[in-house]
Amino acid sequence: MAEAHSAVAFSFAITHEGWDVNFDREVLNLVWQSGMRSWKKRVARFMNSVHNGVYPAHLWTLWLTMTVISAIHFSGYKVPYDLVAKIMPILPGDTVKWQLVASMATALSIWLCIIYTMRYTLKALLVYKGWMYESRVRGSKPSLKTQIWLALVTMFRGWNTPKLYSFQGSLPKLPVPKLHDTMSRYLQSARPLLDDTNYARMERLAAEFEKGIGVKLQRYLILKSWWSSNYVSDWWEEYVYLRGRSPLMINSNFYGIDTIMMETAATQAARAAAAIYSCLNYRRLVERQELQPILIQGLIPLCSWQYERIFNTTRVPGVETDKIQHWADSNHICVYHKGCYYKVIIYKGRLLNAAEIQKQLEYILNDKAEPLPGEEKLAALTAWERTKWANTRRVYFNNGVNKQSLDIIEKAAFCLTLDDHSYKYDPEDSTQLDNFGKNLLHGKGYDRWFDKSFTLCVGTNGRLGFNAEHSWADAAVLTHLWEIVILDEMENGYTPEGNAKGEVLIEPPTPQRLKWDMKEDCQKSIELAVIAANELIADIDLKIMVFNTYGKRFMKTCKVSPDAYLQMVLQLAYYRDAGKFSLTYEASMTRLYREGRTETVRPVTLESNAWVKAMCNKDCSVDERVALLLKACTRHQRAYQDAMCGKGIDRHLFCLYVVSKYLEVDSPFLKEVLSEPWRLSTSQTPHGQTGRMDFNKYPNCISAGGGFGPVADDGYGVSYIIAGEDNLFFHISNKKSNGQTNCHRFAKHIEQAMLDMRELFTQYKKLQQNGSSK
Repeated sequence: MAEAHSAVAFSFAITHEGWDVNFDREVLNLVWQSGMRSWKKRVARFMNSVHNGVYPAHLWTLWLTMTVISAIHFSGYKVPYDLVAKIMPILPGDTVKWQLVASMATALSIWLCIIYTMRYTLKALLVYKGWMYESRVRGSKPSLKTQIWLALVTMFRGWNTPKLYSFQGSLPKLPVPKLHDTMSRYLQSARPLLDDTNYARMERLAAEFEKGIGVKLQRYLILKSWWSSNYVSDWWEEYVYLRGRSPLMINSNFYGIDTIMMETAATQAARAAAAIYSCLNYRRLVERQELQPILIQGLIPLCSWQYERIFNTTRVPGVETDKIQHWADSNHICVYHKGCYYKVIIYKGRLLNAAEIQKQLEYILNDKAEPLPGEEKLAALTAWERTKWANTRRVYFNNGVNKQSLDIIEKAAFCLTLDDHSYKYDPEDSTQLDNFGKNLLHGKGYDRWFDKSFTLCVGTNGRLGFNAEHSWADAAVLTHLWEIVILDEMENGYTPEGNAKGEVLIEPPTPQRLKWDMKEDCQKSIELAVIAANELIADIDLKIMVFNTYGKRFMKTCKVSPDAYLQMVLQLAYYRDAGKFSLTYEASMTRLYREGRTETVRPVTLESNAWVKAMCNKDCSVDERVALLLKACTRHQRAYQDAMCGKGIDRHLFCLYVVSKYLEVDSPFLKEVLSEPWRLSTSQTPHGQTGRMDFNKYPNCISAGGGFGPVADDGYGVSYIIAGEDNLFFHISNKKSNGQTNCHRFAKHIEQAMLDMRELFTQYKKLQQNGSSK
């Protein structure tokens, strides 16, 4: 009854003495504050919509245009095309008042014409991608064409400070490649992986597809590209992510790790509070669109669409397909600690500061409450097969107290797990860092809410990381947030006692335990989910390799792209590990286009294979090996640039396959191509997305990146990050059930390949200096 009483703001009853009204002023005050915050956000969204709607101009230019046009008209001069005189007959009078209305209408028309001319001119300019293919050698100047283009982009993007979504209307659509071009690129990528017989068969299938059903599928795809903002992204989100029925844990979710080179003096509650406060400030910047959009070379915008769903977002399971649910606002986060879930209000008239949030978290850490039946391992359902989780949710969480508590978790800004163990890193004991990564990738299988957009995880020693769901956005978006969280901590610091800085100015709301009523059948389902999660965890292995012998600084002296350099390292390491070449996936971004996400780069080429074989041939000279390597790196860099510019292979083929399924036609070519396993799946974690990153000031402020599980049962998942000038981190995963793969063995091959590459270039430079070659 106490809980029920506190849940209402007022009550009334009719007695023999009249009306009896009771109300809770505190609750009414919270309702009032919530309403005011909601209206402020609506006003802010409206103002942002106006700002973005008129970008690259500013609203004050409208008032200026109206003033100038009115002044010209009333001075007796004609405005351009004598528009005022042409508008006057339409109006009901010709008095000064109506002349002023006509002048303003003329000004508005001229102003809108200028704005949309600038916007669509900028959009047309951003279609040009020639700048990307030009030399990146230090000191070299761009071509005259690109210089003129840069000047025009600078002019037409305006001088108004852009907001987060200001460039969305100016970004071009992702172009649909020509069918013949995609076929040619595919066959070129398949050649190094197929023998003569299989390649001839694949050539025949490709030719039949290109001349046959492919023509019809291409027409439908072009039609879709005209109608939609991006011809790939919606289908990619639905068919690759939301329709997948496999567990999210390990198979789809990814993780991010702390700055392991820095020790934190903060307590668990303080570090968590500082991270929460930083995340919430970041959310405010996103909501107000005050976060600056990422600009390549300070000029060329990337799409910011994915930022919309960082917070207040969850993936809701369905029997056949999931859906992404996003809420406009949330005034709480959800905290999990020692099997108990808590609702933590983070607003009380204003956003709580870090010290006030720390007080709330200390309450949770000191709480002696025991988990309710089924509560401790409840999140294992989110690590279960999606259809099973959807059915369990429908039966046991569709009404009553269970639904209310589930709503609190799903509508939270994000989730936080306060673990009851520490996250350790010791350079002398690499297994500690491996365990750190495993904790973030899967935890215990039931202590991360895998459906949430992301879950912050904090160990007892103050180290932290995150686990993120993948369907709503790609890793680059969340790593941008992660950089801000780390930088805020570096700049703000903690008190000597390890507490968050600031004062507790108001008494923060007390965390509320979530209530559950899980019957025996529900608990049995949870136990089945735990068993399935444990099987997945037992099968996954992870190695995080810290490589600090050299890094980007040395690679740049070799005059090759660092990414191409590392991809060649991975090819050499994989060949030594597996004794063969396999289809390799590298993710690149397509955010130069509106609502762009990713495209696949295929690092295995004839050039990379030739170089790898040369490295394994003792009779090859240094000059020959370097020449082959430079050729392979150039080929890879070109493929990466093509992928970023909408000239990739796999997204186009994927969309053609989706169209074929809608039309209920079979294509042997598409079926075979899309069934090829990616035995080596790789991705580079971006670093330094914010201009605040200063390695001279904070040399150890280096995130170790993050990782993911293998895509193929008999393959590897490899994520790497180029951290600063002299540090590299490789996150390597594989499944133990496959006896052919071993992440620890593969890590040693990568390390040896890195050393061999350095030795190769060192010998080459010496030979050049001596003016002779072996």
